[in-house]
Amino acid sequence: MAAVRSLGILTGGGDVPGLNPCIKAVVDRAVDDGMEIIGFRRGWAGPLNVNPDDPSEDWRWVMRLNKAVVRKIDRSGGTFLHTSRTRPSTVKATELPAFLRDASFQPDPQTGTVDITPHVLRVMHHLKIDGLIAIGGDDTLSYAARLHQEGFPVVAIPKTMDNDVYGTDYCIGFSTAVTRSVDFITALRTPSGSHERIAIVELFGRNSGETSLFAAYLANVDRAIISEVPFDPEKLSAFLLEDKRANPSNYAIMTISEGATIVGGEIIETGEADAYGHRKLGGIGQITGD
Repeated sequence: MAAVRSLGILTGGGDVPGLNPCIKAVVDRAVDDGMEIIGFRRGWAGPLNVNPDDPSEDWRWVMRLNKAVVRKIDRSGGTFLHTSRTRPSTVKATELPAFLRDASFQPDPQTGTVDITPHVLRVMHHLKIDGLIAIGGDDTLSYAARLHQEGFPVVAIPKTMDNDVYGTDYCIGFSTAVTRSVDFITALRTPSGSHERIAIVELFGRNSGETSLFAAYLANVDRAIISEVPFDPEKLSAFLLEDKRANPSNYAIMTISEGATIVGGEIIETGEADAYGHRKLGGIGQITGD
């Protein structure tokens, strides 16, 4: 990084409370090291929409960052740069900005999507960016890896409530997801006990069950179902009824990952796939309860 004079930074995917403090820390360090730093708005949609032939519109998608700009952003959660789930390597032809629709990019005959990576690299050159810091989860960082493969310097900062970025021990957002889950479960004990019911709490986790597992342990619930291990609903029901009877208040609570599956079943997904090939998760908790 010693030769880097200008850095770009962006945030993609879901928002978590640690994003603004992370952006501020990056900017402060970059400025102290004598570098300029440019923030892309709306994740990878930023470089997608910058038009090198019309710099007058750059302000819509990029902003110059310095210590004065980021001075107070760590006082609130989320990302002041905003975010999106755009993936420049698989953009629907109908979603290309107008200035790119007449370009030489050819849609994939099977998917109908366009890979505009050459345009992203041109934008980096246009803005004189020597390296990029991408803050996001497995999806956002998968495209950062693509830029790395193209020879463009990239630093990845893992951010995801699922804590599922391969090769990392801890991701921004995971501790908050667990803490909020524990708070919710604790509050749920009162109505669960009052009505003598079994409460099923569905939590984040497409392919990783850490949110369910950690929250279950810290909130001291009765059972935890995780994404990695398919479960037998009959056995689970028997365990929960046993837990309920053993509780003096006659109730039980369990957590379940949104990506959990019944033995021999499929993951519960709805809606159209996004740019990363993911459909909306959710519903396994309801199915388990039924």
